Amino acid sequence: MSSSPNISFVLHDVARLLRKRFEQRSLTSGLTRAQWQVLACLCLHEGIHQNKLADLIEIMPITLARLLDKMEARGFVERRPNPADRRAWLLYLTPKARPLVATMRGNGQKTRDEAFAGLSSDAQQHLLQTLSLIKSNLLAACTQPAVDPEKVHG
Repeated sequence: MSSSPNISFVLHDVARLLRKRFEQRSLTSGLTRAQWQVLACLCLHEGIHQNKLADLIEIMPITLARLLDKMEARGFVERRPNPADRRAWLLYLTPKARPLVATMRGNGQKTRDEAFAGLSSDAQQHLLQTLSLIKSNLLAACTQPAVDPEKVHG
């Protein structure tokens, strides 16, 4: 009686192992996974408002503020005043962070190369398309209630 692996568990394990392998490669940088995530997101969204960045990386604004304080102290990010709102700050990478972004991209590519060893480029493309469809399906499903309210109340 053999059963096939549960896709949810396999996806979770793959994501965990990708993170673990990336972290192994990036150990010497002295950055945490959360700080790498901030760098990656800021690289794509420079000038973003702090609260919007927190939403994008799905962490609480106060948690992001603490991360940014540490990263700012190390000279990797800077907060600039928002001309449209004196109470708000916009976030930017510093020139000191640019080599880290290049390192991060290289480590990410090496990790993906290891993960995809033995898969043709067509198979890789098909996997990405399939996972993208699954993600879209789940994003759409998450906008709907998971439980029928009629059945909950009676």
